[in-house]
Amino acid sequence: MKTLYIVRHAKSSWEYEGIKDIDRPLKKRGIKDAYLVSKVLHEKISTPDVFISSCANRALHTGMIFSYTFNYPLANLKISKSLYNFSDGYLIKTVKALDDGFDSAIIFSHDHGISTFVNKYGSIQLDHVPTCGVVGIKFETKHWKNIKAGNTFITEFPKNLK
Repeated sequence: MKTLYIVRHAKSSWEYEGIKDIDRPLKKRGIKDAYLVSKVLHEKISTPDVFISSCANRALHTGMIFSYTFNYPLANLKISKSLYNFSDGYLIKTVKALDDGFDSAIIFSHDHGISTFVNKYGSIQLDHVPTCGVVGIKFETKHWKNIKAGNTFITEFPKNLK
């Protein structure tokens, strides 16, 4: 059994001129949402074996907040340049390349890839995964590379927790 948690980065800011997309920071609301969602998730699940984040500032900051809440060492937070992509292809490749020694993983990335992924591999169809939304999927397999349709067992969205 493999368990995957996919987190869309928290709400980011568009207010800074001249800043590259990859460098966009979280808004105050995004920071608050990341603490709220990570706290609720931490009360429901065990700490995932590995934390992986897109290299984009907004995803990485979200991942750092979750790491802090879960007492996961920041030095172990893996950063993936390939997750800074807006298709599900890179997300699928990242998941299928996970080390089989990890039974659970949490990935911080971006939409549209997330919505496409959770609808392809999960058991619940979601119109849209909002910022700081978390979707948990369990897969009946011993090897990440063999994942097929799994069972969606967690959906946590900030608006449902306020």
